[in-house]
Amino acid sequence: MSVADQRKLSAEPLPVVRPPSPLADIFRVLWSNSKARVGMVLAGFFILVAIFGPLLAPYNPNDTNFPFMLSPNASHWLGTTQSGQDVLSQLIVGTRLSVIVTFAVGAIATVLALMIGLTAGYLAGWVDEILSFLTNVFLVLPGLPLLIVLASYAPGAGLGLIILIIGFTSWPWGARVLRSQVVTLRTRDFVLAARLAGDSRARIIGREILPNMLSLVMANFLGSATYGLLAAVGLQFLGFGNPNQISWGSMLYWAQNSGALLQGQWAWILAPGLCIALLGMSLTLINFGFDAISNPRLREDSE
Repeated sequence: MSVADQRKLSAEPLPVVRPPSPLADIFRVLWSNSKARVGMVLAGFFILVAIFGPLLAPYNPNDTNFPFMLSPNASHWLGTTQSGQDVLSQLIVGTRLSVIVTFAVGAIATVLALMIGLTAGYLAGWVDEILSFLTNVFLVLPGLPLLIVLASYAPGAGLGLIILIIGFTSWPWGARVLRSQVVTLRTRDFVLAARLAGDSRARIIGREILPNMLSLVMANFLGSATYGLLAAVGLQFLGFGNPNQISWGSMLYWAQNSGALLQGQWAWILAPGLCIALLGMSLTLINFGFDAISNPRLREDSE
C-alpha cells in the first residue's frame, strides 16, 4: 500500500459504534431468562386484553337479556350471571380496571418509597431519623385491617379511591429497603468523586445512585403491584368498592353473593380467580429477570 493510500485511509473518519442502550441491555437480559420471558408474555397478554377488551368481548357486559345462571355452553363459554350477563364479556372488559389498579398502586408505592428512602438514606442525620420513624410507624400498622377501616369511610367508592388508599399505605417496606441500599452507596468512591466535582445532590442521586438501584426499584414496583392487585380484589370481594364497576374483584363479589358454586356456575368464580393468579404470577416471574440483572451469576446460569 502506498503512502498516499495510507494517508487517505487515515483521513477517513472511523465509523461510530454506538453502545447498546441501557434499556436494550435490560430487555436482552430479561428475555434471556426463561422465567422472566414467560412472565413478560403473560403480562403483555393481559395488557393487550386491557387495551382492546371492549372490542374483544362477544357481548355487552351489562346486557341482561340472557337466561340466568347458565353453565358454560357454546353460546356463553363461561356461562351467565344471576342477572343474565355474559361472564366471559365481563371477564374481558374487567381486565382493564384490574390491570390499571395493579400498575397504578405499584407506581404510587414505588414513587413514595423512592422519595422517602432516597432522602433518608442520602441526607442522614435528623432527616433520616424523622423519616425512619415515620416508616417504622407505618410498618407496624396492620395492613388489611387498616385498608378496611379506610375504605369503610367511603362506601361504594370507585377504584380511584381504592388505588390511593392502597398506594399510600404500601410504601414502608420499599422505603426501608431502598434507604439501606442508599446508605451503602453514598460512601462509594464514585459518589465521593461526584461530590468533589461539585455535583448537586439531585444530580448525584439521579445520575450516580439511582442507576445502581434499578433492579431493587423494579423489584419493589413489581412486589407493590402484586400486593395492589390482591389488596384491591380483597376489598372488592368484601364489598368495599363500587360493585357496579366491572373488574375481577367485583365479579367475585357478585358470584359469592349469588351462590354461584351452589347453583353450579363454577366458571363465574374460577375464571377471575385464575386471571388474578396468572397476573400475579407473571409479575413474580419478571422479577426473576431483574434478579439476574443485579446478580451476574444468575444471569450466566439463565443464558
